[in-house]
Amino acid sequence: MAQKLTDKERQSLIDLANEARRRAYAPYSNYPVGAALRTKTGRLYTGVNVENAAYPHTMCAERVAIFKAVSEGETEFEVIAVVTNNGGSPCGGCRQVLAEFGLDTIVLIADGDGNLQKELTVAELLPEAFTPEHLL
Repeated sequence: MAQKLTDKERQSLIDLANEARRRAYAPYSNYPVGAALRTKTGRLYTGVNVENAAYPHTMCAERVAIFKAVSEGETEFEVIAVVTNNGGSPCGGCRQVLAEFGLDTIVLIADGDGNLQKELTVAELLPEAFTPEHLL
């Protein structure tokens, strides 16, 4: 079960994601995205979207943060904050990658002014997710 976040924790993660967003490489969409992921061990990982002229090779901020964490041995996540100009929601691919590591991860969605727009779990973000258990 997901832990309860304090307002200070929420805002700190949103601010961290918003700061990371400044480093996004988004010359084609002009839609910078920042993410801040906190693992169950308390470590923090940020990510930004990295676009490519060959569009399918673009990588989302959420997956960058997740992959950085996994590359450091972290696979249990508590919360991820995602910040876009307008409080856009994670794409389907990012939802699926989040589901791989736990449906109870909290997802904070905020706008570029740092205002929390929505708080939900990965399970709520991706109902009936395909998980590793489906492969058994």
